Amino acid sequence: MTTFVLVHGAWHGPWAWDRIVPPLHAAGARTLTPDLGAVGDRGLHDDARTVVAAIDSVQHESELVLVGHSYAGLVVREAADARPDAVGHVVLVDGWAGPDGSGMFTLAPDAFADAIRARTETSGNGRRVPPPPPQAFGITDADDAAWLAARLLPQPLRTFTEVTRLTGAVDRVPGTAVHCRPGTYPFDRFGEAVGYRTRALDGPHDVMLTRPGPLARMLMETASFKNGKRRV
Repeated sequence: MTTFVLVHGAWHGPWAWDRIVPPLHAAGARTLTPDLGAVGDRGLHDDARTVVAAIDSVQHESELVLVGHSYAGLVVREAADARPDAVGHVVLVDGWAGPDGSGMFTLAPDAFADAIRARTETSGNGRRVPPPPPQAFGITDADDAAWLAARLLPQPLRTFTEVTRLTGAVDRVPGTAVHCRPGTYPFDRFGEAVGYRTRALDGPHDVMLTRPGPLARMLMETASFKNGKRRV
């Protein structure tokens, strides 16, 4: 039995996976969707501890696949670094990733960081980043955009300013970097730089909302890999 720990990105919540959980369950997998939370002055390390707690709740006989969307790519790699023997595979879905000491503001262009800081100062009391519109996540369908706009939450600034603390243990865990096409940021290169195989998937940044079926099939395919090799 495979358990997918599905970790949402910035401004999102566990509801981001609502459309992908049913096809994963139909394929025989279990899922956990930890809530990174949007209340309080949280940072990347707080989020990683939340994911570690989710990992610790999974029975050892289950094959565990850790999935991080967007910002959560950084979170799941720090969590996997803390529990390398418990995680069978890491999957980044359009995920930010880098070596020890990487964070959103070290990986993203300066213009991104400048815009985030400006929005935080003008509308977020200097500590919280107001959510961008659904179009920023590639969601253009009117119904999907309305669904997403009603759920997006302010994001604590510290999640963007903190950088990962990695011992190198995460490098023992095989990984896959799913990058969406057309791309917004070089998520394929981020994955390659940390040694992950890359897979392209046509769809927007929030592909789990628009193409849950294809993404679910891609996630199930990662469960057939162990230590970077397909199991037979």
